[in-house]
Amino acid sequence: MLADRVEVINNKLYVMGGGWETLTVNAVPAQHAVAVAVAFSVPWSETNQQHDIQIEILDQESKSLVKVDGQIEVGHPSGVPFGQGQHIQMGVNLGLTIEKLGPHSIATRIEGQESKRITFNVVAGPGLTPRLPST
Repeated sequence: MLADRVEVINNKLYVMGGGWETLTVNAVPAQHAVAVAVAFSVPWSETNQQHDIQIEILDQESKSLVKVDGQIEVGHPSGVPFGQGQHIQMGVNLGLTIEKLGPHSIATRIEGQESKRITFNVVAGPGLTPRLPST
C-alpha cells in the first residue's frame, strides 16, 4: 500500500494518508515523500529463517528510482498451532525524486522472486503543463 507515512509498532501497521494511486506534481523533477506499507506471509516451514527482501520503486521504463534491501525473520510465538504461518509488517518511508509523469510501480521481492507489484500514476498538477509528443 502507498501512503504519506507508515509506522510499525508491535507488528501493527499504522498508516497515515494511505491507499492513494495518483500523485499530482507541479514540477518535474519533483521531490516527494512516499511511504510503502508491506505485509509478508511466511509459511510455517520457513519460519525461524532469514529471508532476503527487496522493495523497489520503478518508473514506466523500469528504471529503478529507489531500492530498499533487507532481511526478515519470524518465529513461532507460544500458543500458535503447529503449521500456522506468520505475518510480518513493514513500513518504509522514503524521499522519492520523480523525474517523469506517467505510470510507476512498486515491486516487492522475497529471495529475488517478485511477490507483488502495484502501480501508481504521476500526473501534472495545475502548475505543470505536460509536453505533448512531437509529430
